[in-house]
Amino acid sequence: MLVEKKIVRSHKKKVKIPTSLIYEIMDGKPIYYKGYRDVLNQTKTIEEIMACSGLQGIIISYVLRILFTKLDEKKYHIFTNEIGVHIEHKNNLASDIGIYDKKILTPDKITVNYPDVPANVFVEVDIKADLEDMTETGYIKKKTQKLLDFGVEKVIWILSNPKQIIIATPGGKWELLDWNIDAELMDGHLFNVGKYLENEEIALE
Repeated sequence: MLVEKKIVRSHKKKVKIPTSLIYEIMDGKPIYYKGYRDVLNQTKTIEEIMACSGLQGIIISYVLRILFTKLDEKKYHIFTNEIGVHIEHKNNLASDIGIYDKKILTPDKITVNYPDVPANVFVEVDIKADLEDMTETGYIKKKTQKLLDFGVEKVIWILSNPKQIIIATPGGKWELLDWNIDAELMDGHLFNVGKYLENEEIALE
């Protein structure tokens, strides 16, 4: 006698991801903060994954100090705290530091929305996005190229691991530098992350 086996199909409910965990929108696809799964699993809070590390914080502070003391405040706006930029429909990106010419980012363009004009320079300290479908290199290249195509004059990546600087400018010019050498931030002003950390007696493995 044959016994029929009842097939039970499992229907897993799709987890709804809160919009607060979205770091950027690229080509219409949400890119979430690194560690967002920990929030969904309730092992971390949103604040924990959104906050920068001590190392990231001190590097950002170092770069901002140069900008605030060296650049002409009558000429530039200097934004931080993950400034967003609206490139086009379905493309909203974020950056740690954005330097804008006041002639381009005029008072009427400063609203409750993301700026929709290109910055002179964007600075990124490490990758804060969860990369499900891209490699880190692929993400850096894609995001950087979108910013350059939008009209940004220079994109700088400061990567604590592997202690390197990437400087990209229009025309396909990309420089990969050790972060222990002097590099130009903008307008001839230099920065040297490795030397600064050494002077602060911050030792990294």
